[in-house]
Amino acid sequence: MFELKDKVAIVTGGARGIGKGICLVLAKQGANIAIADLLEKEARETLGEIEKLGRKALFLKTDITVKAQVEETVKKVVDTFGGVDILVNCAGWDKMMPFTQSTPEFWEKVIGINFRGALNFTHVVLGYMIPKNYGKIINIGSDAGRVGSMGESVYSACKGAIMAFTKTIARETARYKITVNCICPGPTPTPLMEEMKAEGGFAAKVFQGMENIIPMRRMGGPEDIAYAVAFFVSDEANFITGQTLSVSGGLTMC
Repeated sequence: MFELKDKVAIVTGGARGIGKGICLVLAKQGANIAIADLLEKEARETLGEIEKLGRKALFLKTDITVKAQVEETVKKVVDTFGGVDILVNCAGWDKMMPFTQSTPEFWEKVIGINFRGALNFTHVVLGYMIPKNYGKIINIGSDAGRVGSMGESVYSACKGAIMAFTKTIARETARYKITVNCICPGPTPTPLMEEMKAEGGFAAKVFQGMENIIPMRRMGGPEDIAYAVAFFVSDEANFITGQTLSVSGGLTMC
């Protein structure tokens, strides 16, 4: 157990998948949770699960690629809970295809959700964390950004950028007792993965038999990622910043 009693956490993409797992684990540790997402139905279900754990929860429908919406969301969180202690930039999206078959419109969507959204939230939240000399920021990267991933060229590029961004912001904010770290999941069964597999073709081939090449012989679950987040945002990790941690069952070791 990591003590997070009454800490306030914003989790982007918290409605489902890895983001939902993070919300529930942080709530179990005592945090109050604000979900920033566009998926209202799934977010409401996750709110109910958080509240059953005895924690306060808030859903704010937010397009993370629009800075003005992010500013409004963070202000509502601060007005509701009195501040923000933790930011988890988890929202992500992709479709698998060879780079030569992708389009500039597709690139912009992938970059907007997987990189620009983290820039927007980090920029706004730091305006609240710096004055109080405290904060924990976790960026959810991907092992695709560390070693590459077939059919995910732009996504991989965004996740590589997230890792570099994490290190730089960690250096800039360490003097304010703010830590910034990156967690890179390996392949994780989520609704997004299932949607990609259902389309067949490229994605179905990539994910087929994935468990057989992971040393621990299984894919990770959202909770595997979530407990790594819980550690990084706890006071036990106060002297850890600018780091990238793979949570992949040994698929990548670097």
